[in-house]
Amino acid sequence: IEKKGNVILSEANSLFPQKGYRLSPSWLRDMAVFYGTSVIPVNYLTETEKARLAINRWVEGKTKNRIRELVKPGILDALTRLTLVNAIYFKGDWESPFNKDNSSEEPFLCGRGNTVSTPMMHQRATFRYAAPGPVQLLEMPYSGRDVAMLVVLPARGVLLSAVEKSLDARTLALWDQALAARKVEVFLPRFRETSSFRMDRTLKEMGMTDAFNQQLADFSGMTEGRNELYIGAVVHKAFLEVNEKGTEAAAATAVIMQLKSAMPEPVPVFRADRPFLFMIREKSTGRILFIGRLNDPSEQG
Repeated sequence: IEKKGNVILSEANSLFPQKGYRLSPSWLRDMAVFYGTSVIPVNYLTETEKARLAINRWVEGKTKNRIRELVKPGILDALTRLTLVNAIYFKGDWESPFNKDNSSEEPFLCGRGNTVSTPMMHQRATFRYAAPGPVQLLEMPYSGRDVAMLVVLPARGVLLSAVEKSLDARTLALWDQALAARKVEVFLPRFRETSSFRMDRTLKEMGMTDAFNQQLADFSGMTEGRNELYIGAVVHKAFLEVNEKGTEAAAATAVIMQLKSAMPEPVPVFRADRPFLFMIREKSTGRILFIGRLNDPSEQG
């Protein structure tokens, strides 16, 4: 756990192997040294539900109870031999918090074209800001300034999906270079979201197909040369709350492995009253801790 002032950032990894199932000692050692991974044996063979509950309890503990039921009933079975779990938790106060008295109900144009009323936070302060091409960028640091939220707001008439498709490391680097400190009038919705989904299809579409194929998967480096495992499922769940004080976010992923069978310039206005992309980044490394989109703030997950 890393705690600096009013910012908490913690990440944890754990392996949940079948009791008695042999894993490579050198692989386990590497997982412990490089990722701080713990090992918690469970019994998938005859106590599948107990194993599922043990995994979910571990996740709840590591995410301050923000991620519950990561592994739903029916995903594990007697052929499961190993579940790899990662959990991350973040809580940070804004360096420049919003005044609740300045928040008010405002319209938000949703991705489907309808308009909803949402609590909109408001402040005028100095932030890193840029407006390169079809987007407005706003970087809002948390206390200590080591972590910040980057809000990517498409220009009116530009689809959020088009911006997402253009997002890559080069684009992020160019955006980072464009950002500069200046006074900005900010309107940002207060929102809370929970999302849960299977990542199998997405990973396959990205080209990671062999790992899910019983004939082609090769994880023998984990099992002392025995080529008998493949990935049966990958599940992910995330929580995010943004309010006047700051942000709380948590996420967890489980990989289930089965046996085979000059003149003062005008102050720009950043009014996030339509779908936008956001990411929480570690400033020193550029690592993206959380990324998401807001289409409809009235849909409280």
